[in-house]
Amino acid sequence: MPSVAEGVKLGIQECQHQFRGRRWNCTTIKDNLAIFGPVLDKATRESAFVHAIASAGVAFAVTRSCAEGTSTMCGCDSHHKGPPGEGWKWGGCSEDAEFGVLVSREFADARENRPDARSAMNRHNNEAGRTTILDHMHLRCKCHGLSGSCEVKTCWWAQPDFRMLGDYLKDKYDSASEMVVEKHRESRGWVETLRVKYAFFKHPTERDLVYYEGSPNFCEPNPETGSFGTRDRVCNVSSHGIEGCDLLCCGRGHNTRTEKRKEKCHCIFHWCCYVSCQECVRVYDVHTCK
Repeated sequence: MPSVAEGVKLGIQECQHQFRGRRWNCTTIKDNLAIFGPVLDKATRESAFVHAIASAGVAFAVTRSCAEGTSTMCGCDSHHKGPPGEGWKWGGCSEDAEFGVLVSREFADARENRPDARSAMNRHNNEAGRTTILDHMHLRCKCHGLSGSCEVKTCWWAQPDFRMLGDYLKDKYDSASEMVVEKHRESRGWVETLRVKYAFFKHPTERDLVYYEGSPNFCEPNPETGSFGTRDRVCNVSSHGIEGCDLLCCGRGHNTRTEKRKEKCHCIFHWCCYVSCQECVRVYDVHTCK
């Protein structure tokens, strides 16, 4: 299904947006087999997020394709239509997120059937990403009537914006649960499972992300870990957060250069109906890590 590939691409784009100000910025490389390089070889927080957002992206794109009628395998969702509420009625095409989740599960979990800890971690984080969509399905409505009077309102079951899903999973990344690997003897042989590392922490739910290996600091280039380092990365000189020059540049300091940019300015609205603007050149300071 083309929407599966579209969903993976959507997940990568969202990953790069969410981590644009971090030392690891979800960099991809031109490798069809391992587009993130060795970063995903370790069971880190970063790997947990990538699996969750990619799995969510596939479910999201497949669901959207079904609702738009571009897939012959599915259509609108008719299972969640209960009685209408006060002041509105069912209409439009409700999105069948459960079908999208099913396809994502078949695609993302296909190779995660080994009895080891990494497969257990990947399955958990894949499901956490998909569950995010189901948890945030909501009614979307449209008004009908003279001059937008909303005499009649039709509603349908819709997915949230994918940016909202990315924000939610980024919060889950920041609060991800660190686990340890345990081995158990079962009838099929040795099986690895995950247990929360610190007993006084609550056990992660199906909506939390989990990992069991520490992340590199991503300050310096390291081909073994997949780190590209942060040299020449643009930083925010006025911020004390992770995107600020102090933290992003790992204490190495930063360079400053001026940059001229052409922008629209002095815009005027003309009746009726267009806007005319002049073009101005503005000078900005750009700060990059040493």
